[in-house]
Amino acid sequence: MKATQEWLVATNRQYLAKSNSSAFVHLGQYTAELRETGSGDPVVMIPGLAGGADLLSPLTQCLAGGFHVFNYQLRGESDCFALRHPFDLDDLVEDLAELLDSLRLETPTIMGLSFGGIVALKFAIRYPHRLNRLIVQGVGARHEPGLLQQVASTVLSRFPLPSDNPFVNQFFNLLFGGRQKQDALFDFVTRQVWQTDQSVMAHRLRLVEQFDIADRLHRIRAATLVLCGERDVLVSKASLRQLCDSIPNATFASLPGCGHLAFVTKPGLIAKQVDQFLKS
Repeated sequence: MKATQEWLVATNRQYLAKSNSSAFVHLGQYTAELRETGSGDPVVMIPGLAGGADLLSPLTQCLAGGFHVFNYQLRGESDCFALRHPFDLDDLVEDLAELLDSLRLETPTIMGLSFGGIVALKFAIRYPHRLNRLIVQGVGARHEPGLLQQVASTVLSRFPLPSDNPFVNQFFNLLFGGRQKQDALFDFVTRQVWQTDQSVMAHRLRLVEQFDIADRLHRIRAATLVLCGERDVLVSKASLRQLCDSIPNATFASLPGCGHLAFVTKPGLIAKQVDQFLKS
């Protein structure tokens, strides 16, 4: 485990060093910071609720050995003042469509993690012919109210918090899927999470509360890989089952021993699943 944590930290440092050459893509409503690495078939990754593109760096590097990986910042990630102009999940879908146009990617694989999985699913519903394959992890067919999410949403919305706040750190600690030591991996996650402004996290949580696409999943035409950690506390079995059953061509893979943050804790395992799915 210690060797894995050291590798994750080293990988992140290498990735952040490369990010100095990041490109900036000017879209209609904001300028998206774009990270690009690897070679092969294109895979566009959509980051989660907090932590942005950098939190995906271990997984990005694992995938870069076999694919041309694009990783971008969502609206609001680098500029919390974007909240002055209200936007919803549909706007984030349009941002992705604009980004693909700018990159001249006709039918890439779209891969969404956690909150990014919601955006990816809605994109696949609205633009069923604009992607080759779809991969999501840590998402179900709809939002299911739970105490964990309600408490986090309330605290983030109403109380200005100092960086490295113990309460929110403990909230993200639960997403590991079990008791997590205050080690290098935990420090990496919390450090990246706090790169996202508190108001942006709160806004995204409110968008998640409106999420329900169960009756539209049949519109997805792309072959889909649904990944979920067996210890994921945010996705119920019922919601996950409905997601898999409603998408016409869906494949499900459980991630043993993983929580919601499987893309950070077990990037190699996810990369292996992705490789098998895309090359089958």
